[in-house]
Amino acid sequence: MRFPTLRQAAVGLAALALVLTACSAAPKAAGPSGGGGGGPLTIGMPNGPQTNNSNPFLNTSSARSLGYAYAIYEPLAQVNAVRPTVAPIPWLASEWKWNPEFTSIAITARDGVTWSDGQPFTADDIAYSIQIRKDQSAFNENALPYKDITTSGKTVTVTFTSGQFVNQNKILNLFMVPKHIWQNIAAPTTDLNQTPVGTGPYTLKTWTPQAVTLVPREGYWGGKAQVPELRYTSYNDNSALTNALVSGAAQWGWTFIADYRRVYIAADPKNNHFNAPTGLGVDALFLNSTKAPFDNVAVRKALDMVINRDDVSKLATTGAFPALTNVTGMPEPAGNDFIAPEHAGKKYPVDTDGAKKVLADAGYTLDAGVLKDPKGTPVTFTLVDPSGWSDYLTELQLISDAVKPLGITAKVETMTADAWATALKAGNFDASLHWTDGGSTPWDMYSDMFDTAQYKPLGQAASWNYGRFQHPESAAAFLTYANTTDAAARTAALATIQKVFVEQVPAIAMISRPNAAEYSTKNWTGWPTDQDQYSSPQPTGPQASMILMKLRPSGS
Repeated sequence: MRFPTLRQAAVGLAALALVLTACSAAPKAAGPSGGGGGGPLTIGMPNGPQTNNSNPFLNTSSARSLGYAYAIYEPLAQVNAVRPTVAPIPWLASEWKWNPEFTSIAITARDGVTWSDGQPFTADDIAYSIQIRKDQSAFNENALPYKDITTSGKTVTVTFTSGQFVNQNKILNLFMVPKHIWQNIAAPTTDLNQTPVGTGPYTLKTWTPQAVTLVPREGYWGGKAQVPELRYTSYNDNSALTNALVSGAAQWGWTFIADYRRVYIAADPKNNHFNAPTGLGVDALFLNSTKAPFDNVAVRKALDMVINRDDVSKLATTGAFPALTNVTGMPEPAGNDFIAPEHAGKKYPVDTDGAKKVLADAGYTLDAGVLKDPKGTPVTFTLVDPSGWSDYLTELQLISDAVKPLGITAKVETMTADAWATALKAGNFDASLHWTDGGSTPWDMYSDMFDTAQYKPLGQAASWNYGRFQHPESAAAFLTYANTTDAAARTAALATIQKVFVEQVPAIAMISRPNAAEYSTKNWTGWPTDQDQYSSPQPTGPQASMILMKLRPSGS
C-alpha cells in the first residue's frame, strides 16, 4: 500500500477575505495540572526499520516517517486540509497579509513563544526557516519560487517571483526551526539532528529502534499537554500495524485495512474509530495520450463511461475511499463550492450502450467481438501498478472487466514500485492509477492530472501530467487561475478547466483520497470526528501539535 505525502495548498475562495488579514488565535491550553489520567499514547506507522534521524526537513527521517517531527516543530498556521474553505488558524504567526497579486506576504511572529531550550522565538527564526528552504533546494519540497526575505521588527516579508494564490497554505503550513541552532549546522541536508529543539508541545526523551518517546515540555506557549508521554513505533508492514491497532498496542496511526469495519471497528466498537474525511485529492487513472488507444478522445470517453465507481469504492477499498459522483471529478463535500454551475448535480454515468455509440460515431467497429480502430487495429491496452498494492490492483481488474463488453482487451500487470515510478515519469506506460495532491483549491488536483505546464516530452522525467496531455485553452486557464487578482476571472478559469476535463477526459478521476487515520478513544478523546472535523486526523502532518493539545483523558 502506498503512503504519499499529501501536500497542503492555498486557502479556498470563500476563506480568502479572512486570510488577507488573519486575526490572532492561540491553541486552547490544557488543564492546569497537565494530566496523565489517560496514560501514554501509542502511535504507529507501517514504515519498517528506522534510523536515529530527527531532521525535520527530510521526509525519509524517522521524525517525518513516524510523525513525531510535528509534535516538536510547529507551522506558521494550522491548515485544515479536509475543509478547504476554512481559514487557517494562526499558530507561530499571529497574523499575515498578502498583497493583491499574491507575490508578497507579510508574516508577524507570535509573542511569548520560546524554543524548547529556552531561547525566544522571533521573526529572525521565521526568516531563517524560509531562507534555508530557498538556499537548500532539497528542503523546498513544494518548489516555491522565493525571491526576497526581509525582516522588520516582528514582521517578515517574503516575496515571490510569481503569484502564489494557489500556494498560500503551502507557505503558512511551513514548520519553523531555530536559527541559533541551524545556522551552525555545516551540512543541514545530512545532519541527523538527534537533539531536536522546537517550539512544539513535546520534546524528545529517548530514541530506540523499538520506540521513540516524547514528553510534554515546560513553558510551551499553548499550555501543558495532557498526554504524559508519546510512544512512536514503526511496524514492518500494514498487517503488523493492523494487528497492533486491533489489540490496542497502537492507539493512533494510519494504515489501509481491508474490510476495516469487521477487522478493526468490530474489535472494540465503542472505542475504535476510523476517520477518513476527504479533501480535494483523488485517485485517478492516468492515460498516456501520446499513443493509441488513448490518443483518441473517443476511447478516453468510452472508458470513463463504463467504470462503476461505486463498485470501485466498495470492492477495492471496502468503502474506506468514497466514490466520486460529480462529472468534474471533484470530491464532495469538500469540493462542492468549486463545481461550475453547468456541472452541478451531474453524475457519472455507467452507460455501456452510450460508450459503444461514442466509439461507433468515432469510426470504431466491432469485428467478431473485437473493437477495432478506424485503421482496423484491435484496441488493447495494459493497466499497470506496483505489486502488493491490493486496492489499486483490484481497481485495475474492475476496469479491465468493464471494457470487455466494448470489445477491448485490457491486461493488468505489476512491477516494483521503483520501476513503476520511473515508467510513469518517462511516459512508458498505457494507463496507471496514481494519486493527486489535495490542497485548498482544485488547482493542484487538476494540474497534477493534465496541466500543459507540467508537460514533458516522452523520455524526460515528468513530475505530474504523466499522460502528457496538451491543450492550449486549459493551459491558459491554469495560468489565469493561479495568477489573476480578479475573482471573477479565476472562477471563469476554473470553469474552463472543468469543461476540458469533462469533454476531453485527459485522465479519469476514480475515488476520493481521504486523509484517513485510525484512533482509539479508550484512553484519550478530542480527536477530529465527522461532527468536528477541525483538521486532518493523521499523525504525520503539521496538524499533529494541534490534535495533541486537544486530547483529554477519556471520562474526564
